Amino acid sequence: MIVELTALADLEPALAADGFFGRDDVVARVYIGYGASDLLRRTDTPAPPEPCVLPPVAYSIEPGQSTAPLPGSYTVGPWRPSWSESEYAEAVDVVRAAIAEGDVYQVNLVQHLSADFEGDPAGLAPALARLLPLEPRPLVGDGWAIVSASPELLLSRRGSHVRTSPIKGTRPAGVPVESEKDTAEHVMIVDLERNDLARVARSGSVRWPELLVERELAGVRHLVATVEAELRESVTLTDLLDAVLPGGSVTGCPKIAALDLIAQLEPVGRGAAMGALGRIHPNGDLDLALTIRTFAVAEGAIHLWVGGGTVWDSDPVEEVEESWVKARPLLAAIGAPLTAPVS
Repeated sequence: MIVELTALADLEPALAADGFFGRDDVVARVYIGYGASDLLRRTDTPAPPEPCVLPPVAYSIEPGQSTAPLPGSYTVGPWRPSWSESEYAEAVDVVRAAIAEGDVYQVNLVQHLSADFEGDPAGLAPALARLLPLEPRPLVGDGWAIVSASPELLLSRRGSHVRTSPIKGTRPAGVPVESEKDTAEHVMIVDLERNDLARVARSGSVRWPELLVERELAGVRHLVATVEAELRESVTLTDLLDAVLPGGSVTGCPKIAALDLIAQLEPVGRGAAMGALGRIHPNGDLDLALTIRTFAVAEGAIHLWVGGGTVWDSDPVEEVEESWVKARPLLAAIGAPLTAPVS
């Protein structure tokens, strides 16, 4: 059974009320939407309207060794963008102007695609399996489903040890990521992730054993880092999730200023994207993927969000193309590629 919640702060108490903690035979499969962190914003700018109805937070307590049911078939119609390439490029220029004013250093902008959908949303999961998602099983609720091909680790916990692996810098598969812009974008986000973990870490324990490592993930080439720390003894699950959500690689820095600008610029909400999907164990250990490269199915439509970080020397045309570089392997995998340029 899927339990739907209205706020991130409700997750830990709800799991406790269900008798989850302290057991050794179950796991909680958890989804946390980007909108669950909307309280962090400082401005009164309304959040953009969501393109589909999804719960802010949801979970299912399942046997530890449970397997997914056999998926069915599906069909996907032509893709529709929520904004044009020119509108996306104009938003990049707005971010660059904000950087020039000193309001932000980097902002992640996301575009959204939707299409008509018929059939079983769980059928998307085996189609995406070759991309090696961190959380391969779909989460299917009442009238909605979330299916992810995300390769990005938002947060892993084992005992007191926590780890995140932000991704920044993107090229098509086989093409090296070689540019000062990508390096700067990457290092900014690693610094932000260090600060996020420091909010809940023992003093002096934050370290970054990997930086600017090139890896092929989800059909494209990325720069990946690892940031890790040891938690203070008093840190709760809620404290930990509050510290890292929403992920720095899908917001920007400073994070709260980036959140404000994202709400001002993006035409629709981020739905299932740029949040978290994964598993929490009764002893507190967890593995959460950042929901990039993630589809949502609801109300007879399928949705996908793709984007990238904008810094001062970003080229608007190149930023638009980066988003398509990320989308193409996903759409090809599910048998629904773009049939014509989206403009």
